[in-house]
Amino acid sequence: MYEKTFPNKRFQHTLSFLQKHIVTNESILDLGVRNPFSEIMEGNGYKVANTDGEDLDLDFATVRNSNAEVVTAFEIFEHLIAPFNVLREIKANKLVASIPMRLWFSPAYQSKTDPWDRHYHEFEDWQFDWLLEKAGWNIKDRAKWTNPVKKIGLRPLLRSFTPRYYIVYAERKNIQK
Repeated sequence: MYEKTFPNKRFQHTLSFLQKHIVTNESILDLGVRNPFSEIMEGNGYKVANTDGEDLDLDFATVRNSNAEVVTAFEIFEHLIAPFNVLREIKANKLVASIPMRLWFSPAYQSKTDPWDRHYHEFEDWQFDWLLEKAGWNIKDRAKWTNPVKKIGLRPLLRSFTPRYYIVYAERKNIQK
């Protein structure tokens, strides 16, 4: 359904990783507004609720009030100034999160027209791991994949073998908040 209009490779990797760790009878709170991947998850049997577009740097009500067993966050944390705060507020014991990785040969993404569509962070894998660990999560599995583009040049060539996306499955540590 999304083959021609959406990032098919990224969605395939993300869905495969999700299916490896999360069974369809576990409820999911997906951070971020409803999106094409929310529909893909539902089309594969998952029960998904999304946040409503609130500023997750400041407003944790939906996260705090959710009874979901799993939280997913696909390319969300790079848009937050302080992702640590919302990570600490999650009540679910399972987290599946992906980020675009920092690439030394490409500047951080910044929309010139949409003030919400900016990357405050583009993490290296170890930085994201440290953030999750400090926020109270144990990483159980991780994966990376490339994002080749159909263009000519040095950057497109580097994208064909340099991982662009990083995804983790983590479980809440048994500590008091």
